[in-house]
Amino acid sequence: MTAVQENAPTFGHEDYLRVLEAIQTGALQLLAGFPQQPSALRFQVGEVTVEAEWAAVQAPVAVAAVEAVAAPEAPAPGAIVRAPSVGVFYRCPEPGADPFVEVGDRVSAGQQVGIVEAMKLMIPVTAQAGVITGILKEDGEPVQFDDPLFSYSAE
Repeated sequence: MTAVQENAPTFGHEDYLRVLEAIQTGALQLLAGFPQQPSALRFQVGEVTVEAEWAAVQAPVAVAAVEAVAAPEAPAPGAIVRAPSVGVFYRCPEPGADPFVEVGDRVSAGQQVGIVEAMKLMIPVTAQAGVITGILKEDGEPVQFDDPLFSYSAE
């Protein structure tokens, strides 16, 4: 064993989890900046390497022009629950199930009110204590990091 190896810091389980979380956040932010999904992505931080590959994506299909729509309504006044990540927002725990919350529901601090799916990871969306006053994104709608998902009156 060399002097460098003897003095090298040891990584525990929690250290690896922090590195993986940093890689996940970086990968999601990087993917959000691509005009289309890449075929592969590789991140390496120290001893930790994460690789992801996707099936080939077909060329985009031409879409007919869409009529202009009214601007979305402003969020209801009060506090906002925001997307924790880039991904697809889901209001229900699984297809066909009832939504986590509806307008008028009272929620407690830390209660799950939705899910953002990012790279096959299900990231819980949680709220602070209050009453849901508005649902700002539809089930299955793509979201960006920090997009408003719900409005609520804080308690």
